Amino acid sequence: MAGDAGLEATPVAAPFSPTLAARPHSSVFDIPIDLGQPDEMLREITSWVGHGGPPRRVMYVNAHVVNQSRALAELAGALAHADLVYCDGYGVRLAARALHLAVPHRMTGADWIWSLAGLCERNGRSLYLLGSDPPVARQAASRIQRWHPDLDVCGAHHGYFPLDSPHHERVIEDINERRPDIVLVGMGTPKQELWVDRYADRLDVSVCWTVGALFDYVSGRTPRAPRWLADNGLEWIFRLGIEPRRMWRRYLLGNPVFLSRVYAQARRRHNGGAGA
Repeated sequence: MAGDAGLEATPVAAPFSPTLAARPHSSVFDIPIDLGQPDEMLREITSWVGHGGPPRRVMYVNAHVVNQSRALAELAGALAHADLVYCDGYGVRLAARALHLAVPHRMTGADWIWSLAGLCERNGRSLYLLGSDPPVARQAASRIQRWHPDLDVCGAHHGYFPLDSPHHERVIEDINERRPDIVLVGMGTPKQELWVDRYADRLDVSVCWTVGALFDYVSGRTPRAPRWLADNGLEWIFRLGIEPRRMWRRYLLGNPVFLSRVYAQARRRHNGGAGA
């Protein structure tokens, strides 16, 4: 299609993190995506608590994140700096198959949050929720605490502040005062990835983990798609149906752009061209 040459114009802005490079991964559009099973990745992430170095960074990719990373070099760089990047979308799995790469497992937040809460509860790890709007962040924290009463959910703060505003200083102070082990950052892409990339090293925590709209699901504000849709890669249809004004650009415009990128990349690989 016209403009194919521009689809892959944005390079990854930095080398992969040493932690990520040491783990088996599949490089989809220059993003190294972990190939571990979800339970394996959860154990790995929670094992980083107390490691003593700068916070480890955990991020996810789906078709929307890939699209944004091709347009925004700072986001591509944030993903490259992550210690673990996992797949949260069937589009990425489809791309890996089309490009004849190892296909990563899908790990979606609305499922793994309860496994993470259980692991943290058993091992005495604490969580802090940063993102969404004030009632939703608190409601999500309360619901997690209700189902895991011995888990220390030590704080929650909304994510409605600009990246460059003075408010982020208050957020950093609050997190450092509470000293959680793991901070879940749900501000949407690219804001959450850029926030972690800019400010993680100022936090007295072990792990910073971007989680998208997770708190909306945990709080009950946003319903989940029926299992048969989610299991067949059609969850986006449900999300579009319940939030058409917010999601139409992501799915009705973004999905074709993503598929065109997959097609262009597959064609170059088949022809043995640059970027294969």
